[in-house]
Order: sequence, then structure tokens, then C-alpha cells
Amino acid sequence: MTRPRLLVLRALGLGDLLAGVPALRALRRGLPGHDVVLAAPAALEPVARASGAVDRLLPACAPGRAVPRALDWDGPPPDVAVDLHGNGPPSHRLLQSLRPRRLLAFAHPGTPEIEGPPWWAEEHERDRWCRFLEFYGVPADPADLLLPPPSGPSPAPGAVVLHPGAGAPSRCWPLERYAAVAVALRERGHRVVVTGGAGEEELVARVAGRADLPDADARGGGLPFEGLFALVAGARAVVSGDTGIAHLAVAHGTPTVTLFGPVPPSRWGPPALPRHQVLWHPGPDGDPHGHRTDPALLRIATDEVLDAFDRLERVERPEPGGRRAG
Repeated sequence: MTRPRLLVLRALGLGDLLAGVPALRALRRGLPGHDVVLAAPAALEPVARASGAVDRLLPACAPGRAVPRALDWDGPPPDVAVDLHGNGPPSHRLLQSLRPRRLLAFAHPGTPEIEGPPWWAEEHERDRWCRFLEFYGVPADPADLLLPPPSGPSPAPGAVVLHPGAGAPSRCWPLERYAAVAVALRERGHRVVVTGGAGEEELVARVAGRADLPDADARGGGLPFEGLFALVAGARAVVSGDTGIAHLAVAHGTPTVTLFGPVPPSRWGPPALPRHQVLWHPGPDGDPHGHRTDPALLRIATDEVLDAFDRLERVERPEPGGRRAG
């Protein structure tokens, strides 16, 4: 007998998927027996698999945070479709085009036929999607976000990982400050590894060069996810801006120092635990997709990052394989 199919749309980036893990797990628990299909970028399949909440990934993406124009859905309509992509209406319309038997989505004036919950712009991303599912009678826990340990060993166990890149220049702290942090941490006896995604090879090379790091500790160009999982899970700490690797570190219980701007940590920050240090100078919201470093980030000094790292020295990490953040 064919299982009913549950289609979830979240065709966004790494950090978005990880922030959506509590909601995905809630759907798995709340709709047992369904075949859970996640519409998301193909490169995120290992992350979806590690969540334990997805049976199959349906490749789907669009530039930036746009809604895909179509989904390569086959067979009969989904029994349930869930819009975890945004507040609509384009994402609503995309799922409606598949004629699902039931559609779960936020309310929007552009789709008045959907009687979903209201969208609150200032809400934290994890809380938002859990509240959304609670509206539809699906209990959800925002703290259910930890991933299981990776299968392979870390290529640099105990290293401090610095990740200077981000999805937009507005969320990139100056590279010379990352290099200064790397130099200071090496002087304290720490191994430092600099990472970067596809297209960030030059950025990684410049930071590593300024800090005089060995070639083996400059890892630009985007590691395969399995290697990135192992590196982050085995790290002493991850220092980065508000980007995917920060969420990955949180998901593995790795201590973090996360530099926020232009978006405040109240919307995308880690759980309020001692192992996660957040740096943020309050001010007007900026453009998370802007082409210049946001002023809020520029107000974060190198010494602040090193002081935050010092606060991590005695934090405890969760047991491997744990599921909750606390």
C-alpha cells in the first residue's frame, strides 16, 4: 500500500534548513506514516538526511530567497503540503498548483482562502515555524535541533574554525579582523582553520595569508558536507557571522562566537546557552543582502571576539547524539 505523501517547501539555504529542523521533526512525529518529501536545494540532501525527519529530497531552488517557479512533483497530488518557505503568497501559489488535499500555510491577504496563523516579522525563525505548526495542531519543540554525530573523524580535531564569508557582503566582518583573531588564537596555542564556501577561495586565502596559516588550514571552495560536519562537530569553537556554518555548529553542540549585523540575534541567534556567545550592537535593522559590511558588524571589535572566546573555555557540550539544545 502506498504511503500518504507530505510535501514540505523550504527551498532556501543551509542555515534556513537547520533552523527548520524542529518543525520538520514535529511534522514527522505529528503525521506518522507519511512519506516526507522536502523541496530544497539538492546540495542540502545530506543535511536533510541527518535530521532524521525527511524521507526524500525533491531538488528545488531559486536565486536568493525567491520561490522556485515550479516543482518537479510526480504522481498524484500531495496528501499534505506545508509551506515552510515564507509567508506567501508566491510560495502558497506554488503549492496550490499541485492541488494538495490539505495545505498548511501562514495567512496572507493575497491568499485569503488560507486560514492560517498570522506572520510576525520580529519572531525568531525557529519559534515562528513551531508556532505555525502548533496552530494546525502539530506540537513542536524549538529546542529539538541537534544533529547526530558525523560518521567520520574531524580533519582538524580541536581546531578553532573561522568562517569569514556569508551569503552577502553586509554580513561579512572585515577580513583583517578575522586575521587578527587568528593570529591571537595561534599565539595562545590553538590550531586555527579558515573555511569558506564555493567562490570564497580568495577570501579564505587572504585571511590565511595575513595570519600565516599553513596551506592545510585554509579550506576554501566549500568542503563536502560530510567533511564540513566532521570539522565543525570536532571543533573547539566556530567563529563566524550569521551564516549557515553558525547554525551547523549549533546543531552539533559546538561552542560558537557569532557576530550579528544587520539582522539581530533575536531573529536568527542560537539558543541562550553559555556555549553560544553572541556579539551584537543594537541599532536600526540593515539590509541582510546588502553589498557593504553593515555598520552594526563594523562596531564589533577584535578584542570583543577574543573576550567572547575566553568565555567559552569552561562550557560543557551536550552528549553526542542528543536531540535537544538544552
